[in-house]
Amino acid sequence: MNDQDKQDKHKARQQKIKEKVDARIAAAKDDKGLLLVITGNGKGKSTAGFGVVTRSVGHGLKAAVCQFIKGTWDCGERNLLEQHGVPFYVMKTGFTWETQNKETDMAAAEIVWQEAKKLLNDESINTVLLDELTYMLKYNYLDIDDVLETIANRPEGQHVVVTGRAAHRRLIEIADTVSEVQSIKHAFEAGIKVQKGIDW
Repeated sequence: MNDQDKQDKHKARQQKIKEKVDARIAAAKDDKGLLLVITGNGKGKSTAGFGVVTRSVGHGLKAAVCQFIKGTWDCGERNLLEQHGVPFYVMKTGFTWETQNKETDMAAAEIVWQEAKKLLNDESINTVLLDELTYMLKYNYLDIDDVLETIANRPEGQHVVVTGRAAHRRLIEIADTVSEVQSIKHAFEAGIKVQKGIDW
């Protein structure tokens, strides 16, 4: 087979792929706010959620962030996004193994959740990131019925991103898109310290 034949064959193959993709795009008619769940044991769930927020802001949309658990850390994404008008509501208790006080954690989670409920009822907010919300459901810090009902009844065009390990099956069931981040290798497990600008 000469070079021209290879090129023609490649072009024909790519044209078939394009036709299939174009058909799927044409078939997609619904236009609504999406619920995205980013879960799994791998690194990068919150980073992916912040990527969606950044993309929204880059398109001139209004976004807001509610952070559960990691609130005591300096947050590079927060440092950047607050400069672009993105409000943050932060639990500020740190990781659950640091506080070791369930009542304190539950009270802090409820404060942030009440702010989240306001956002999830505000038609002017296009995208809401509920960072590490899955832990609040896993540990029963928040009422799952209240959380799911609030998300389900949000404004029609509002997008919601939920991050965290071990997403509850009921959350997965109502989600439009679910991504699972798998851990294959992590520098921390090799004794390497977390790195500013990469890990936080």
